[in-house]
Amino acid sequence: MAEPKTGPTDADVEAFLASAATPRRRDEGARLAEIFHEVTGTDPVMWGPTMVGYGSFRYISAANPRTRGTWPKTAFSPRKAQLTFYGLKDLPDGAALLPRLGTYTEGAGCIYAKKLDDLDLDVLRQLIAIAWSRRDDPEPA
Repeated sequence: MAEPKTGPTDADVEAFLASAATPRRRDEGARLAEIFHEVTGTDPVMWGPTMVGYGSFRYISAANPRTRGTWPKTAFSPRKAQLTFYGLKDLPDGAALLPRLGTYTEGAGCIYAKKLDDLDLDVLRQLIAIAWSRRDDPEPA
């Protein structure tokens, strides 16, 4: 079984956030780091070269139970084109709350926002808390 390509690293989170492409993204990255820390109570870890992750959980793919790995419970990345959020819509409670977040688009497993001001930060905090509550996937029967 192949290992996932993205995993936790020893890279410096503050250095990564300080290197964001624009001053606005640097500011938004710093604000997001504060919000995620406030909600999770934990320090971030870089996952791969571009994801600022909080916590981790073991997963088992529903599509192929032989596919397993470890992934951050929640994460973000202040990418040049848009902010990317991970884990916010994975659980039913998060998916149900998502319409109240503000202006965003969705990918397969991500949420994208053009700017932080487009989002309701109270709803974002709730979504982070829901993602943070995630437990490891159970072993298949």
